[in-house]
Amino acid sequence: MSKILVTGGAGFIGSNLVDKLVAEGHDVVVIDDLSSGRKDYLNPAAKFYQLDIAAPEVADMFKQEHFDVVYHLAAQIEVIKSMADPKRDNYINVLGGFNILENARLNGVKKIIFASTGGAVYGDATEIPTPESYPTYPVSFYGIHKLTFEKYLNCYYQVYGLDYTILRFANVYGPRQFKGGEAGVIAIFIDNAVKGLESRQNGDGKQTRDFVYVDDVVAALSRAKEVAYRGEINIGDGIESSLLDIRRGINRALGAEIAVTVGPAKPGEQRRSCLNPKLAKKILNWEPTVGLEEGIKRTIQWAQSANK
Repeated sequence: MSKILVTGGAGFIGSNLVDKLVAEGHDVVVIDDLSSGRKDYLNPAAKFYQLDIAAPEVADMFKQEHFDVVYHLAAQIEVIKSMADPKRDNYINVLGGFNILENARLNGVKKIIFASTGGAVYGDATEIPTPESYPTYPVSFYGIHKLTFEKYLNCYYQVYGLDYTILRFANVYGPRQFKGGEAGVIAIFIDNAVKGLESRQNGDGKQTRDFVYVDDVVAALSRAKEVAYRGEINIGDGIESSLLDIRRGINRALGAEIAVTVGPAKPGEQRRSCLNPKLAKKILNWEPTVGLEEGIKRTIQWAQSANK
């Protein structure tokens, strides 16, 4: 059993991860400022600190708790918000992350597992699906700041010997997403459809993404603590799906066509994004188990239950 910190552990992915770690028998602590996470997502078996990850009080928490492993998931995760307010994005995703990293170093943490982003760090890649070796030229401040923290992790290993593994996620979706404000396109469209509301499509709908179900992502995160691998690993299904594909999938699952209006594309949004997951199979013995059609069905079922 390990003592594990999960930053952002009241959020969409973080709360699902905490549930799994608790079920595995670990002693889990959560830090979350609840700006997008929710208290009702917290596992009652986990100890909770309501703190900004950049706050000086984080140092006291680290000294008190003596963590073995840190999962760093807390972040500003919306590309559009990063473009509108890059200073705020930098404060959370770089300075906040650095505060966690430095306190991990000072307090003997053995390993950090970082939830990074696949599509946003590669930018508009010409190699699809994109491998980890592809050059990183982000076209959003969000991607730049995630990549910056990746470099901090490597530097801390080279200088201080602090072990790490980076998981670069594709577009994660599934239960608990829309309620916490961390909404991706699948969550937004499903939430609106369940509530009988109209959704807005930015652009022509032909832009593509690689969608991966949250349970599969959590499985990869869990396995990452067990491997001795310092570097980046893509976590996706390696399949391009367009926004129009998503709309059709939701329509099929609901047996009705959802209401959508079309607006202009947003600045900083990539046209195509799809990750090559072969390294995850090799290093983590991981591959996705929930296909997009099944994942959409499960997400709709959860959304319908949550909206009763």
